[in-house]
Amino acid sequence: MKEKSRLKSIEKTKMMVMVSLMAVIITICSWISIPMVVPFTLQTFAVFFALIFLGGTYGTLSIVIYILLGVIGVPVFSGFKSGIAVISGPTGGYIVGFIFSGLLFILMTRLFGEKKVVIIVSMVLGLIICYLIGTLWFMFVYAGTENAKGFGTVLSICVVPFIIPDVCKMILAYILARIVRKAVK
Repeated sequence: MKEKSRLKSIEKTKMMVMVSLMAVIITICSWISIPMVVPFTLQTFAVFFALIFLGGTYGTLSIVIYILLGVIGVPVFSGFKSGIAVISGPTGGYIVGFIFSGLLFILMTRLFGEKKVVIIVSMVLGLIICYLIGTLWFMFVYAGTENAKGFGTVLSICVVPFIIPDVCKMILAYILARIVRKAVK
């Protein structure tokens, strides 16, 4: 009985380390900016990698830890930024949207299992939810100002340029997470 308890404790410790490591990987990937017409980071890659590699619950926990670190002042966000101002700013909704992507991932994998098609559909729907939350947030922040923009305009600025890179990042996250998951087991 003692051996079972010790093994369970080791597993919990291992998972805590993995969740923390994933929050660090999300941070590092948010700092990596790829210059394009509209520069983008590898943050989305890391979020989906965390969900696939750790599973929905622990992957979402790593996303929440990443966001909380940023909120309390650790410079984890893109451009080494931090603080509640980033979250409450125009692009904060996209960061918060990652949590909802994780929650959807949990729901879908619990309902339908971790089959390839379920993971892919949950990533695509999670990205759509993230885009929707971020776009509505962006509009809310600018509502009533001279910078106010309509839904279509915000989509063309904040979503359309990122669709192809984000799909590429999701594909890469899926492939690498599956490889790493097998290697770690």
